[in-house]
Amino acid sequence: MSHTRYGVYFTPRAGPFADAGAAWLGWDIATGTPVGSPDDAVTKRPRRYGFHGTIKPPFRLAEDTGVADLQEALSALSARIAPVALDGLTLSRIGSFIALTPTGDARDLAHLAATVVKELDAFRAPPTEADLAKRHQSRLTPMQKENLARWGYPYVMEAFKFHMTLSGPLPSEMIGKVLADANTHFGDIPPRPFPIDSLTLVGERDGDMFEELHRYTLSGK
Repeated sequence: MSHTRYGVYFTPRAGPFADAGAAWLGWDIATGTPVGSPDDAVTKRPRRYGFHGTIKPPFRLAEDTGVADLQEALSALSARIAPVALDGLTLSRIGSFIALTPTGDARDLAHLAATVVKELDAFRAPPTEADLAKRHQSRLTPMQKENLARWGYPYVMEAFKFHMTLSGPLPSEMIGKVLADANTHFGDIPPRPFPIDSLTLVGERDGDMFEELHRYTLSGK
C-alpha cells in the first residue's frame, strides 16, 4: 500500500491503554482497522491520526530518499536514544480540545523529540506553498514561525508539548462532559510512571488514515 506522508509517533504497546485509546477514537493504528462505536462529534477529526503522541510530525519524503532509507535511519537512531519515563498522564483541556498530557518533568521527552526531528530532517520534503499558507493562517508566535520555516512545522523544538489528542475542537459547553466521559473511559489505565520506550513509524494511506509501519525499541544508554 502506498503512503503519502510518514511520521514518527509514540504509540502505546499492545495492551489495555492502547485498546482504550483505539476504542475512544474509533481507529486502531496498530492494525489499521476501525474499532468500537466512537462519537463522531468528538473524535472524527483526530481519528485518522490514531491514538498517539507526535514526536516528528507527518512529512512527505524528500525526492532523493526512500522508505527503506528512513526505516534504516530510524532504527539506527532508536538504538542510540535512551528510553524516558513520565510521572504519568492526565486529562487536560488544550484550547478547545482535550488530550492526555504529561505530569511532572517532561524535559527528557522534549529533548528526545528534538533529537528525532533534527536527525531525520534530511528525509523531509520542504512544505508546499499551500502547506505554508495553511499554517500561517494560525496565530503563530515568532518562534513558531521560525520553526515552520526551518523544520516544516511550528510546534517542535522549544514549542513542543507532548499530548495524545482525544478530540477535535469542541464547543465550550461540551468540554466538561467530554472530559468526564474520557475520565470514565480511561480511568486508571494509563500506567504510572509512564514509559516512553519505543518509537513508531507511521504512514498515511493515500491522504487518509494513518497506520503503524514498524515499532523501534529505544535501546540507548
